[in-house]
Amino acid sequence: MGLSVGIVGLPNVGKSTIFNALTREQNAEAANYPFCTIEPNKAVVPVPDKRLEKLAEIASSQKIIHATVDFVDIAGLVKGASQGEGLGNKFLTNIRETDAILQVVRCFDDDNVVHVDGDINPIRDIEIIEAELIIADFQMMENRLGRVQKAARADKAIAATLPAFEALLSHLGEGRMAYKFEAKDSEQGKIIFKESQFLTDKKVIYCCNVDEDGLLEDNDYVKAVKAYAAERDSDVVKICAKMEEDLNGMTDEEREEFLNEFGVKESGLDQIVHTGYHTLGLISYLTQGPKESRAWTIYRGDTAPKAAGVIHTDFERGFIRAQVMAYDDYVEKGGEVRCREAGLLRTEGKEYIVKDGDIIEFLFNV
Repeated sequence: MGLSVGIVGLPNVGKSTIFNALTREQNAEAANYPFCTIEPNKAVVPVPDKRLEKLAEIASSQKIIHATVDFVDIAGLVKGASQGEGLGNKFLTNIRETDAILQVVRCFDDDNVVHVDGDINPIRDIEIIEAELIIADFQMMENRLGRVQKAARADKAIAATLPAFEALLSHLGEGRMAYKFEAKDSEQGKIIFKESQFLTDKKVIYCCNVDEDGLLEDNDYVKAVKAYAAERDSDVVKICAKMEEDLNGMTDEEREEFLNEFGVKESGLDQIVHTGYHTLGLISYLTQGPKESRAWTIYRGDTAPKAAGVIHTDFERGFIRAQVMAYDDYVEKGGEVRCREAGLLRTEGKEYIVKDGDIIEFLFNV
């Protein structure tokens, strides 16, 4: 499994510039006019994890394999997209399968950069985008209604979900987001939500695109977004798209020095990945050996067999036990042999809850 993020926002708020910066590749065209992005841009990006370099060094691994994040950048949405304004909302299907949505909002003033609505108001921009996402979910459910009603005549299980289905359709029609549906956790609600990938049920990370001054201190726009996000229990990242673009082509050392000059601890990619992991409750465990050192993404709270299943389903089915070392112990002792000698290599069973940074070897029956 990996983390997948769909990037949305109004036209010309810096989405494609941020996409370029995140991927460190100039694959997405970025220009100062609306609807620059017409076709969805997709990229698979390695998750920054300095632990892997140290792990590979100690284990003399031939290669390093990072966990990855999939980014999907779609065309800018505008008010009325669902009625065909701008490019419409046809690209929203490209982010239905993503785990989270990164909503980019402009949080800086610059008369030289056009805003599609003429002035800067990030909360208005957020509400426009979220209204279009609600409409897209409503249209999806409305299109399904006839099929569900027909199937309900012959299937009692489907018939039992029909009242919840109609209630959710009404809920969306009133301009409310799917995650706020009261019957979401009911038996029928769970069935509907499992079968449908609602845009307005996804975790949202608000990305404030600021100028260089905005990196040092939150401006009023950023403060407003943070207050709005707090009400939704959502995370916020603050990025200067222009500065992130300047990082492209730099070495790791040059990037670190450049960021330090601006008082920034992490690049935009690092911020979004770490925030995405936090938002979705993800962690990474590690494997090591002469062939490769590798990071694997799992949910916080997963047991050892569940974590093993990320490598291969046979590992989960035939799980016997896990040999576990903490990353810090592995580095301090200089490898597996000394960890074993010091009693720091543990044997864990099926109930063990995997921790972030655990170095694991699984034993299983085929």
